[in-house]
Amino acid sequence: MGLLSGMFLILSSGSLQADPIRKGPQPIKPAEHGIGQLVKAFSFSDINGEQHTFGSEHAAQLTAFCFTSTSCPLSRKYLPTLAKLSHSAPAHVQYILVNPIQSDKKENMQAAAQQARNAIYVHDADGKLSQYLQAQTTTDVIVVDAHRTVVYHGAIDDQYGFGYARAEPKQHFLKDAIESLLQGQQPSIAATDAPGCDLSYEVVKDTAGMTTYHGEISRILQRNCIECHRKGGIGPFPLDSYEDVVAHAGMIQTVVTNKTMPPWFAEESRSSKTSTTNHQHIWKNDRSLTADDRNDLLAWVQSDHPLGNLADAPKPMTFPTDWQIGKPDRVWKFSEPIPVQATGVMPYQYITIDTQLDESKWVQAIEIQPGSPEVVHHVIITLHIPGQGKRSSAEREEDGLWAGYVPGQSVWEYPKGFARYLPKGSRLIFQMHYTPNGIATTDQTRVGVIYADAPPEHEVRIKGLSNHHIRIPPFAKHHREEASLKLPVDATVLGFLPHMHLRGSACRYEVIDTTGRQEVLLDIPQYDFNWQLLYRYTEPRTFHEGDTITFTAWFDNSAENPANPDPTETVYWGQQTFEEMLLGYVEYFLPGVPPGTPLTNTARSQKQQGNLPARDNKNFQAFFLRFDQDGDHALSKEELPNRLRSRFNQVDSDRNGLLSYEEVQESQAQ
Repeated sequence: MGLLSGMFLILSSGSLQADPIRKGPQPIKPAEHGIGQLVKAFSFSDINGEQHTFGSEHAAQLTAFCFTSTSCPLSRKYLPTLAKLSHSAPAHVQYILVNPIQSDKKENMQAAAQQARNAIYVHDADGKLSQYLQAQTTTDVIVVDAHRTVVYHGAIDDQYGFGYARAEPKQHFLKDAIESLLQGQQPSIAATDAPGCDLSYEVVKDTAGMTTYHGEISRILQRNCIECHRKGGIGPFPLDSYEDVVAHAGMIQTVVTNKTMPPWFAEESRSSKTSTTNHQHIWKNDRSLTADDRNDLLAWVQSDHPLGNLADAPKPMTFPTDWQIGKPDRVWKFSEPIPVQATGVMPYQYITIDTQLDESKWVQAIEIQPGSPEVVHHVIITLHIPGQGKRSSAEREEDGLWAGYVPGQSVWEYPKGFARYLPKGSRLIFQMHYTPNGIATTDQTRVGVIYADAPPEHEVRIKGLSNHHIRIPPFAKHHREEASLKLPVDATVLGFLPHMHLRGSACRYEVIDTTGRQEVLLDIPQYDFNWQLLYRYTEPRTFHEGDTITFTAWFDNSAENPANPDPTETVYWGQQTFEEMLLGYVEYFLPGVPPGTPLTNTARSQKQQGNLPARDNKNFQAFFLRFDQDGDHALSKEELPNRLRSRFNQVDSDRNGLLSYEEVQESQAQ
């Protein structure tokens, strides 16, 4: 029996119920599910005949309209959950249960209302209220803030659905959304479908009222533009006041019409003809306008710009005045300002900062702040780790990307349980791309980090799919190159960040699984070097050992490309913008692999873990981490109980005085 095996077997002896192979509620693009829209004030009667007015001056901070039914089986299952949520709700959160089924019996509804007695129960017999709020099923929930803006639309949780029921929910969508909103934050998932009995009315857009700034336009701008176009933001002018929007109405019309703004280049998800999958890709940071929002905005800027009623205005957005991530635990800054010339082209500048960390850290959030954002095109931070040996700049870019900055993408923030590793003694290497703007200046960029409270469950890593052998012929208008990676282990993808230079015109990520099925993961038909965005999944995707991820790019080296430095040149891989790159970053983590495990050992470790039942493997990892008191992902003899130290030297195969996860795993398997 291997080291730790006896105690490990005790931990893993309990029985676990297999999770049903059913999908719970799926995320939906928030803007397409009504998030951010205005709900006009209205009156209604509850089941006891009492009159209520939604939108009065004494409105609750949040109002949750929870759709229900006494005849729909899923609604009945969720009634105790709604009763519990409404009973424990803070005083400034109001729950309203809306029953849109005309034939439900009054005595059954009264019994349901009594069970959820802390909520208002409404029988919406004619369906007008349900249609007005655009509810879709009898388990749908629509949360509206005090300014009558829809802030959540989706499921209660994922405990019940068609063909499955869990003992406990895995995700608490409604509860988590309300908690985030009460803390002044946006929900991590703001919109989902809601498995229930479908409501049969046709959703009709309200066209009776005039589109106004306070009613609709300010909300569209908040959802898609104000992040950058605000006082103190990186946009060239603010759009956070009526006067600012009217003053720039002509420019808004131009950039919205040609779809250069808001900056978002991912095409709607689609699968190839050889694929039998049908994944809907919902991106967490999607800034694109819906068709309705685009039409409303264009119509308004071309009109006489009606202001509307101030009472319909949304809650003003607030932004940190210094760091978006909050006060950093540590800040590193260039020791000396970097001169930026007034005109011409500057080669990339490389600046190294010693972190002077005497212990390794797990980083929850990273923010890069250019000292002179008007001349900083992009920043790429890579790590030099002690003992790693000398690496070329290309090698660092491909496998050492730690964080980056482009306009609109300056923050890398991870939820609880996820973090990036920053080894002790690391040095930060900044690749700075400066674009002179006519005025000589200097730049002193800085980066701030927030450390995780504890070692994470998952280590976030970044891999670059690259092809150093690209060769783009002169005058080629649509030249294709690609890079691919066959996964040596299972990997869960968080997002993608494609990188090319001035000739890059389009790119695509695809996956081919071990059965030959192919799926498009991210399609960017019009790549823009000026907006190198991170496309992050709302729900991460897991791919399996043997699957192949391919990054394909197309380059325009023709004279028709206005950004092309020289169409007569054959273009090869290179660091400068007049050269080219094919580099498709993938942000991911390795399920079942302890954080801090070196990538060189990962494939072997994963295969060994595959010999164990999944529940045993999970408990084994937890057991290992429990003994790892200093969080360095290795066990010293002092960290082990006395009775387990006798075999220490036998298990320490590399004789370094520490037991790695792989060494202990090998011992356990023997």
